[in-house]
Amino acid sequence: MLRISRVRQALVVTGITSLVVASSLVASASATSIKGTYNKADAATVPSTYKGTTLQVATDASYPPDESMKGTAMVGFDIDLIKAIGVTLGVQVNENNVTFKNILAGIAADKYVIGNSSFTDEKSREKQVNFVDYFQAGEGVYALKSSKVTFTGLKSLCGMKVAIEAGTTEYTDAVNTAKKCPSSKKLTVLSFQAQTGANLAVSSGQATLGFVDSQVAGFIVSGNKSFKLVGSAIEVAPYGIATPKTPAGKGLAKSIQAAIKTLIANGTYGAILAKYGVTEGGLPASKIVLNGAIS
Repeated sequence: MLRISRVRQALVVTGITSLVVASSLVASASATSIKGTYNKADAATVPSTYKGTTLQVATDASYPPDESMKGTAMVGFDIDLIKAIGVTLGVQVNENNVTFKNILAGIAADKYVIGNSSFTDEKSREKQVNFVDYFQAGEGVYALKSSKVTFTGLKSLCGMKVAIEAGTTEYTDAVNTAKKCPSSKKLTVLSFQAQTGANLAVSSGQATLGFVDSQVAGFIVSGNKSFKLVGSAIEVAPYGIATPKTPAGKGLAKSIQAAIKTLIANGTYGAILAKYGVTEGGLPASKIVLNGAIS
């Protein structure tokens, strides 16, 4: 889980320019809808196991602009994208709000068929699930505006108290970094079940800084005048939509891959990313691959 409202879109794009590696979108910008269109050829690739059923999708809706709750509705670019994928493939999808660290276990237990929650595609996670890479993001840092801290990489976290959502890539990176910090500059990792808890820890002074996906750091800062971005994004890597590590699960991954390429070609993918101000994290069709972890 490396994780900008429409109202704040212009401000957010400006705020995260230095935090996200730009990608050229090979797509038409003329899409008039973000809903997608049924594609018979893509639909034909869906494994029979999943045809005629509602695919249960697990998402931790505490990570805007990717996924969050607006009243009783789940919103975000990941949400719009999985819905458009469902329309393209002619299948029903149902989002379930699940604590992030429980999603992969839920897929393994056949409770969910898809994990759609800003997962960084990592080699260790690929042992548990298949991933369809569809976006890229780095890790970013935010702190109180009054803070004098600097951030140039993981080693610069030594000596600080860092607030992070449990189960995320940032959490793993921080814990591993803490083991390498000298005793005179101990890194304290404060973990929370949801990103909102980490934000509160920073705003209250309990934590020195927050460590989160780069575009999410931009979103957080755009909505809280007491925060600022610190440094530039590091460890840029692909996001992946997860499916079961089974033959049918891999087949479903290939169907999702085909659907995303169709959404790129018809402009829907670009329109969804533009809606949330995250186009700089978009990938061209050539980068929509299965299990493309770089580490």
